Amino acid sequence: MSIFKKFVNKLMNQSEDSHLQSLEKLGDSLKNADLDYKFAQLFTHSGGIFNYCADESEALQTLNKIVKIEGISSAFCCDPDLQKFLDVINVSYDENLELFHDVAFITCEYLIAYDGRIMLSHNNIKHFHSSRLPEKVIIMANLSQIATNLNEAMAKIKRNGNFKNLTSISGSQNKLDSSSGNATKLFLLLIED
Repeated sequence: MSIFKKFVNKLMNQSEDSHLQSLEKLGDSLKNADLDYKFAQLFTHSGGIFNYCADESEALQTLNKIVKIEGISSAFCCDPDLQKFLDVINVSYDENLELFHDVAFITCEYLIAYDGRIMLSHNNIKHFHSSRLPEKVIIMANLSQIATNLNEAMAKIKRNGNFKNLTSISGSQNKLDSSSGNATKLFLLLIED
């Protein structure tokens, strides 16, 4: 390996290490904060784009703005309720994940306040691996889906029997879940419930 490659690899590892340390420090400083505030801070710190919506009407307006700004014309969307949103703003969708999709418009199981990650299951992405999702993902969730940590979320999932194809995703700056190396632009529409 050339000296240059070694130097670049060392820089990348230092950058990832410092980001993880920074995320841990932020998490520690927010340990007594409200769960929704802590989740929002850690989610945005890891590169996610957080959008608080008072109701579904505001979520629809925000979704429409994201679609226009990002130039989205087709979506992977397997949730009938979310498909209604796409019908209103005239975005084509398919229940099967295809390479040509600009975005995945999905729900989630839980929002993990501990580290700002979003837990998904087969209910949200079917049998597809999270690394196959498009580079842009829009998630619609409710405030009541925030869990303190992964253990709490897993306990709730086991009670509900939703433990097929469990995974988690986070904003583009978080390298913990980037098996493919592609940066995901992750939008969250969090609705008050």
